[in-house]
Amino acid sequence: QVFSQHCPFLMGPIECLADVVTPDTDIQVTLSIFELASAAGVPCEVDPALVTALAGHRTGGCSPEEDYKVSCLLLVFVAVSLPLLAADPASLYNPELDG
Repeated sequence: QVFSQHCPFLMGPIECLADVVTPDTDIQVTLSIFELASAAGVPCEVDPALVTALAGHRTGGCSPEEDYKVSCLLLVFVAVSLPLLAADPASLYNPELDG
């Protein structure tokens, strides 16, 4: 909001670019626009930092067995963490935030 109030001439084009993105737009162009919009504080449908992190983590040498082990470990992590988070008095569900 502060950035929009002080620099509307800069935020206007960024918001227009973010609005113009469609599913038919090239993925590299979409990621570039969303990266710009995200850096300016405009909410985006896709988090470009997450896409970059996942793309960098992906390796061609992973075997299916290794992927299976990682997915099983993720499920164990969720199974162990969920009861601990549910029992924590500081944890609460906020419907406005969906989390």
